[in-house]
Amino acid sequence: MKKFFTGNFVPEAQSMRAIEGGVFITMKKSRIGSSLLLFLAACIWGVAFVAQSVGMDYMGPLTFNGARFLIGGTVLLPVVFSRVQKKKNTLRRIEPAVTWKGGVCCGLAICAASTFQQIGIMDTTVGKAGFITALYIVIVPVLGLFLHKKAAGKVWIGALAAAVGMYLLCINESFSIGRGDVFVFICAILFSVHILVIDYFSPKTDGVALSCIQFYTAGLICMTASLIMEKPAMDQILAGMAPILYAGVMSCGIAYTLQIIGQKNLEPAVASLILSMESVVSVLAGWVILGQELSERELFGCALVFAAVILVQMPERKGSKQDIH
Repeated sequence: MKKFFTGNFVPEAQSMRAIEGGVFITMKKSRIGSSLLLFLAACIWGVAFVAQSVGMDYMGPLTFNGARFLIGGTVLLPVVFSRVQKKKNTLRRIEPAVTWKGGVCCGLAICAASTFQQIGIMDTTVGKAGFITALYIVIVPVLGLFLHKKAAGKVWIGALAAAVGMYLLCINESFSIGRGDVFVFICAILFSVHILVIDYFSPKTDGVALSCIQFYTAGLICMTASLIMEKPAMDQILAGMAPILYAGVMSCGIAYTLQIIGQKNLEPAVASLILSMESVVSVLAGWVILGQELSERELFGCALVFAAVILVQMPERKGSKQDIH
């Protein structure tokens, strides 16, 4: 019997363990790769706050958003066609109607969120805008309550810490809050919706096609609205072409696509934590490029907001049930 088990079952068991180990290593590498993609997206977005702020020197917020979204969608067109040619068998399993529906829904969400953000950046600093926007990390699990999901205790602690941080960051000595801060906070709520919409549609669609459709949807809406409300001139767009190109090619065409691709292999909570690093990058970028500084009070508020973001995404202890992901 000893020879029987040694000669047949042990090698087979070893083979199975080797296969399982290979799968585990592959999954681990996939998660690491996805995390790096999301971190790169966060860095690009952090610097994009500077481009968005500079762009307001040349044109209105709707014009800026319309131009950058249309550029972002156009940049992705060659990639979409290339993927269609290379992955015909894979893409056949994806229903085009779902991709279009997801792209339009994501486009509506990002259009609304980015418009409020762009208007808010006109009246606040790049660093403050980055940290207020990062509140979507706390807002995402709270919105889960409306989906009949219980929020863990750490979510409420994080929400309280974020509220105190927001008070220190946004409320001045005269106990008033800036107009720009209000708009950016609304933007954070809308970006939370955008994350939940992406989480729903990205596993069912091709990420690059979804991203391309969302940009054209948002771009056409913003540009149409700008023609009515802002009446943009071509010389304005040409004068602000540098920030538009960065926001369109890097922030839209590349970073948002990295987000959609990266989220496929990660839980929404983990993805949100990595993406929240854009708030830190925005402060550094605003300080280095624009010379914008924050007071000690505002920096402490930033620290509280960032601590809340990290707390909400901390893994649950073994044996505890996590309702919000």
